[in-house]
Amino acid sequence: MTLQELKKDVFEANLELVRRGLVIYTWGNVSIIDREKGIIVIKPRGIEYDDLCADDMSITDLDGNLVDGTKLLPSVDLDIHIAIYKHFKDVQAIAHTHSTHATAFAQARLDIPCLGTTHADHFYGPIPCTRALTKEETAEDYEKHTGDVIVETFIERKINPMQVFGVNVAGHGPFTWGATSTLAVENSVILEELSRMVILTRQIKSDSTLLEDYALDKHFLRKHGKNSYFY
Repeated sequence: MTLQELKKDVFEANLELVRRGLVIYTWGNVSIIDREKGIIVIKPRGIEYDDLCADDMSITDLDGNLVDGTKLLPSVDLDIHIAIYKHFKDVQAIAHTHSTHATAFAQARLDIPCLGTTHADHFYGPIPCTRALTKEETAEDYEKHTGDVIVETFIERKINPMQVFGVNVAGHGPFTWGATSTLAVENSVILEELSRMVILTRQIKSDSTLLEDYALDKHFLRKHGKNSYFY
């Protein structure tokens, strides 16, 4: 895509967060990376969605430096996005929200468990919650350390980021990703709905069991496996 196309893509993806009811005011952001150009396009900081246009999108290099001609500072979450892009090489776009039910799990510091096949169609197992950042990690380079703890969670728990397309940061909220900005946002929408389903299910039956592994395998792999047949 051309630079203008990238900016339009990111702009439209950010507006989709609003249309889907996942963000209010200046909350949340979407970014996309162009690895060949060595740039990230991301929502600028401090501007409400109603006031945004495509040309407002902020452009940086992979170290967070503004690219010539960029008018507005990038989202304060940029360093979180950079950490994900640097370590998860197949990720091409990232979405971040503070959607209600997903953020409730982040604040409870709990994984979002896989209770049914709706979850299994989209995420290959529980959606993890990171550990809490330490006082020292919070005091300095907070956003970088937030990105690092996301990466740490996937490495230590041996989770494939291209099978579990999202994470909750403890006490903060969800980040999702995908091969396109459309998929990154779609995964945010789905993660929020799955969170709501778990909360409702456990209100009905607090000790609801996890979906069986064989059913998880069937539902995820029929859609995402090499011999997928469900779209």
